[in-house]
This record gives sequence, structure tokens and C-alpha cells, in this order.
Amino acid sequence: MSYSISLGRFVGKVAVVTGASAGIGEAIAKLLVRNGVMVAGVARRAESVREHAKKLLGERGVLHAYQCDLTKQDEILRTFKKITTELGPISILINNAGVLKVSGIIDGDIEKWKAVIDTNVMAVATGIREAVASMKAHNIKGHIININSTAGHTVLDFPNAGFYPASKFAVTALTESVRLEINREKLPIKITSLSPGYVETDIVKVAFTEVSGSNSWEKITVKGLHARDIADAALYVLSTPEHVNVKELTVMLQGSPV
Repeated sequence: MSYSISLGRFVGKVAVVTGASAGIGEAIAKLLVRNGVMVAGVARRAESVREHAKKLLGERGVLHAYQCDLTKQDEILRTFKKITTELGPISILINNAGVLKVSGIIDGDIEKWKAVIDTNVMAVATGIREAVASMKAHNIKGHIININSTAGHTVLDFPNAGFYPASKFAVTALTESVRLEINREKLPIKITSLSPGYVETDIVKVAFTEVSGSNSWEKITVKGLHARDIADAALYVLSTPEHVNVKELTVMLQGSPV
């Protein structure tokens, strides 16, 4: 049996992509739209999502912007309700939004820890709950992808990374826990942990600059993956046949140790 990479069964369906204003989230949202999916791009900077949407006019799908602070549970719940009311039931959830706050642990900043946990863990779990409720109510064969990290499997010696690896290890466990819950309820929903290595996006640039100084980033010569690489990986995962669930997919730059 063979199959081609195609999102045919999701054409015209609703996908929620968090952190859709830039980086990996932007790349995934654009690729889904070009493949005929109706995308709800969730971000604090909704104006950036609207700008992306303008550039996608005429594509097979449509990008809709939804403003939401993912550290605030009431905003998440309100946003998911608004999406399902305005666009319809959810078929795809891409939990992409994430933050890396510079702070150690033994002498760390508790407020920064909370921001990381709220965005990288609590928002992911809340989004899953709301998406699954929508999928169950409409008997949808849906798919959830949590954008994890290799830092969710191995803790690297990155100064003041603080709670970031802990939050991504939590995503690893959370994804597996949800997979087991889905299996127990015999729901036709897939869930995937997609773990990139180093990707050249603003999240790393901002964190490194905060640690090492304002002009230190320009001195870095380490190459990384591009956001489009992760979007392509997400497209592959979503295109797999109904009987295939990619539980974990790790994407790394060829020759890179991280």
C-alpha cells in the first residue's frame, strides 16, 4: 500500500494553530492554508496574523486571526468557544506557542517560571481539552500535534534555561498521557509530539540576547533548522493514513548534536 503526502481529508476543515504570528506557528499556518485548511491563528499579536492572512488571499484555505494571551485560562476558553462558534468544530490542533524565559532555578525568578509553565504546559493541556471536546461532540477523526523540543527528552547545559527543559519534558509526558486516555475511550483522534532540535527563530534569539548581551547574537555561527522544516514535518504527520499514528517525531539538522 502506498500513499502520497496530502491533507485531502482536512480540506475545508478547521485547524487551530497557537503562536501563529511568527516562526514555526506562522510557517505551519501558511502551509495548512495552502493545502486548503481553514486556520484559526491564535496569538497575542493578532495584527501580525492578520497581515499574514492578507498575503494568503487566493489560496485554497483561509487564515483567521484570534487574539489570545495563552497565560490566561479564561482567554483560552473564550477563544476556543469563539473559534468553534464562528468557524465550526475543530479537526486539527497545533499546540505551537512556547516561551523560553531566562532564569536559573536555585536562584531563579518565580514569575518567569510561572510564565513558562503557563504557556508551555497549562495552555497546551487546556487547548487539548477544548479541542478534544469539540472533536468528540462532532465525532471528528482529528489530530493534535504538540510542538515539543529535543529539550523535552535531553537536558542540555544551556545557562539559565530554567524551566524550559522541565516544561518540555512535561509536554512529552502530557502527550503520552493524552494518547492513553484517547485509546481508553476509543476515540478516533491522533496525537503527536513533534520535537525539533535547534530552530532559527526569535524565541532562541531573544533568550540568548538576554543572557549574553544585545549584540552577542550576531556572533553566533551555529546553523539550525528553519521554521518551514518543522511545518513540512507537521504536514507529513497530518498526511498519514487513518490507521497510522506518529507518536513521536524528532527533527534535527543533519550533523547537528542538538
